[in-house]
Amino acid sequence: MENKLCFHCGDTCDKNPILVDQKPFCCNGCKTVYQIFTENDLSCYYDLQNNPGAIPDEMIGKFDYLDNKDVVEKLLEFDDGGIQVVNLYIPHIHCSSCIWVLENLYKLQKSVTSSQVNFPKKTVRITFNSNELSLKELVLLLNSIGYEPYISLEDYDAGKKQIDRSLYYKLGIAGFAFGNVMFLSFPEYFEVSEYWLDKYKFIFRWLMLIFSLPVVFYAADSYFISAYKGIKSKILNIDVPIALGILVLFLRSVVEVVLDLGTGFFDSLTGLVFFLLLGKFFQQRTYSYLSFERDYKSYFPIAVTRITNGKEENVQIYDIKKGDRLLIRNQELIPVDGILINGNGQIDYSFVTGESKPVSKRSGDKIFAGGKQLRTTIEMEVLTTVSQSYLTQLWSNDVFRKDKESSFKTLTDRISKHFTAFVLSIATISTVFWLFKDYNLALNVFTSVLIIACPCAIALAAPFTLGNMLRIFGRQKFYLKNAHVIERLAAVDTAIFDKTGTITTNTKSTIIYEGALLDQEERAKVKSVMRQSNHPLSRALDAYLSTEKSQEIDEFEEVVGKGIQGVVDGEKIKIGSSSFVIGRKQFNPLRTEVHISINEKYKGVYSIKNSYRTSVAKLFSNLSTSYKLSVLSGDNESEKETLKQLVPESTTLIFNQKPNDKLNYIKELQEGNKSVLMVGDGLNDAGALAQSDVGISLSENINVFSPASDAILDARSFSLIPKFLELSNRSIQIIKQCFLLSLCYNSIGLYFAVTGQLEPVIAAILMPLSSISVVIFTTIVTNIEGKKIKNNDDQ
Repeated sequence: MENKLCFHCGDTCDKNPILVDQKPFCCNGCKTVYQIFTENDLSCYYDLQNNPGAIPDEMIGKFDYLDNKDVVEKLLEFDDGGIQVVNLYIPHIHCSSCIWVLENLYKLQKSVTSSQVNFPKKTVRITFNSNELSLKELVLLLNSIGYEPYISLEDYDAGKKQIDRSLYYKLGIAGFAFGNVMFLSFPEYFEVSEYWLDKYKFIFRWLMLIFSLPVVFYAADSYFISAYKGIKSKILNIDVPIALGILVLFLRSVVEVVLDLGTGFFDSLTGLVFFLLLGKFFQQRTYSYLSFERDYKSYFPIAVTRITNGKEENVQIYDIKKGDRLLIRNQELIPVDGILINGNGQIDYSFVTGESKPVSKRSGDKIFAGGKQLRTTIEMEVLTTVSQSYLTQLWSNDVFRKDKESSFKTLTDRISKHFTAFVLSIATISTVFWLFKDYNLALNVFTSVLIIACPCAIALAAPFTLGNMLRIFGRQKFYLKNAHVIERLAAVDTAIFDKTGTITTNTKSTIIYEGALLDQEERAKVKSVMRQSNHPLSRALDAYLSTEKSQEIDEFEEVVGKGIQGVVDGEKIKIGSSSFVIGRKQFNPLRTEVHISINEKYKGVYSIKNSYRTSVAKLFSNLSTSYKLSVLSGDNESEKETLKQLVPESTTLIFNQKPNDKLNYIKELQEGNKSVLMVGDGLNDAGALAQSDVGISLSENINVFSPASDAILDARSFSLIPKFLELSNRSIQIIKQCFLLSLCYNSIGLYFAVTGQLEPVIAAILMPLSSISVVIFTTIVTNIEGKKIKNNDDQ
C-alpha cells in the first residue's frame, strides 16, 4: 500500500498514519497543530496552501547560522539557567488570527513557556527552555506554520527592524491608476462625439480595466483578506462592507466593458481604493507618531545608585553609561546587563521569564536587565546602556501578573460589529428598492452606502483619545502601562492610600534615638544593614546615619511587614518592629518606632515623626466629593490624630495592616462592586497594587520597580492625582462625543447615499475625511484639557 502524505507538513507518513477527520498526519505534533486550528475556526489556514506546514528544501539550511553560539548571543534578550528570551520580527503578522496562533505556541511546542505579540511592531517575544529547544528549532517551528522571522544581525546590532513599506507601494499604484483612469474617462464625462474618440473608445475602456487590475488584486488585497478571515471566524469586521463595495464595483465594471454595455465604474473604483489607502496612511502615520512620542518620553521616574570615586549618588537610569559601577539593593531592579563585581547575587528573573526561583550569581558572572536582587547589596559593572523600550516591555508583560480586562475596548468592538451588520442591512434594502426603480443607480447606492457608513471613525475614537492623553499624563510624570488604564481610572469610585512613603515623605522626617548609646562601629553596622533595604523608613534612617561609613555585609534578610536583619563582621543586627526585634509588642502609640538589637541584645529605638506631603489635605478634600477614601498603614496608630486633622471625617483610617491585610481589604471592597484605586510605594504594597482595579506606584527617586502596578507616578506630581482622575473621566466623555459626531456624519451620509445622490468616489473621499475629523477633534480637545494641569512640585 502506498504511503500517504501528511496533511499538515507534506512528509511521508508511516504505514499506519494518525487519522483525524479522515486526514493523515505523520506525527502527533502535526495532528495537534491541525486540531488547534480547527477547534478555533482557523481551518482556513489550510485553504490558502496545500501542506502549509512543510519546510521548503531551501529553508532547511537557511538558518544554519543559528547553530553559532556567538550569533545566537547577539539575538537573545535573556539567556540564563536554561531559559532564553528572544524578540523576533515577523513581517507576516497582519490580523487577530496571527496573534492567536503566535500566542499559543506553547500548545505546539511544550518547551515554549510563553509568547507575546506586539501587533503594531509585528514582533513576538518568546520565552523557551533552551535545554529542550534551540533557537534554530524555534525559528523552524515558526516557519513551518507560516511565520518566518526576519533576522538581520546588522539590524539587531543597530536596534532597527525592517520597515514594511507595502502601504506606500499600494498607495502609489492606486494613485497612478486613479490618475490614468480619470484621464481616459474624460471623453465619457463630456460625451465627446468626435470620430477618433468614438473609434477608440473601446480601447480606452479596456485600458481602464487593465489599470484597475493591480488596484483590485494588489492595492486592495488587505481588505479582501481581512474580510475573508473575519467571515471565516464569524466576525463582521469593518473591512467586510469595504471589500463588498470594491468587489461589486469591479465585477459590474468588467461585465459592462466585456459585453460593451458601458464604460463601467473604474474611476470610482480606483478612486475609492486610493482614498481608502490615503486614509489608512494618515491613520498609521498619526498613530505611529503618538506611539513614538510616548515611547520617547515615558521614562520611568526611578533612579539607581552609581558609585563614582568611592561616593554614592542617585542618577536617573537613562544617564547610566557603559563602564559605570552600580549599587543594587535588596528588591531593586537590575536596569542593565552587566558583570557582578562584589557581593552574592540572588536574582529573581520572574519578571522576565516567569520562573520565580532565584538564580545564584558570584563575582565575575553576567547578570541581565530585568532581574530583581534579593537579600544583600551587590555591585555591578555596566555592559550596556539602559534600554527604556525593554523596561516598558517588561512592565507590559501580562503573562506574569493579574490581567485586568478593559471593558471599554470590548464596547468599541461591539459597536463596530453591530454597526457593520446595520450597514449591510441598509445597503441590501436600499439596493433592492433601487433595482425596481432604477437598475443603473442601484449599484451606486449599494457601494456608496457600504463606504460612507464604514465605522472606521468609531473604531479610531478610543485609541486616538486615550493615546493622546497618555502623552499628556507622561509630560506630568504620570506614566501609565497602557491606554486602557485611563478607562479603568474613569470607572474608579474608591481610592485607597498607603501611609508611609506615599502620603508621607522621608525627605523631611524628624528622627530621635533613645536607648543605649551606640558607638561609631555599631552605628556603621546598623547603617550597613539599613542601606540594603528600600523601605521608606530604612531610607530615612540610612540618610540620618549618612556620616557613618558602611561595611561589607555577610547575610541579609528582609521580612515583609516586620523588619530586616543581617550579619556584619560576625555580629547579627536586627532592625524593625518591637515584636520582630525583641519578640513582644512594645511601642509608644504616639510615634513611629524602629527598634535595634545587636547579637539579640536590645539596644534602643529610633522614633520617627513622619512629615506629610504639603498637598495631602487639599488632595483628600478634592477627592472626598466623588470618591470613598481610605488610608491603610502598616504602622501603629501614632499618627491617627494627626491624620484626622488632615483628611475629611469620612475617610477610613486603618493601621497595623500587613501586606496581605491590605490585599484582602481591597478584595472585600471589590466583592461589594467597588472599583478600587490603590496608591502605594511599590514595596510592601505589591499585592494590593495587583489586586486593585488600578494600582499606582509612587516613586520618590528610588530604584523600586513594581510590574504589579498599572501606573508609576513621580512623587512630585502627587498633588495632581485628582486632576488625573478628572481627565480620565473627561477622556471617556470625549470618546462618546466622537461616537455622536460619527453617528451624525453617518446619518447625513446615509441619507444622500440611499437616495442615490452620492457617487461612490465621493463617499470614498468623505470616509477618510471623517476619520481625520475624529483624530483632529480628539487631539485638539485633549490638548486643551491637558493644558489645564498645573503642577507645583510636591514634597
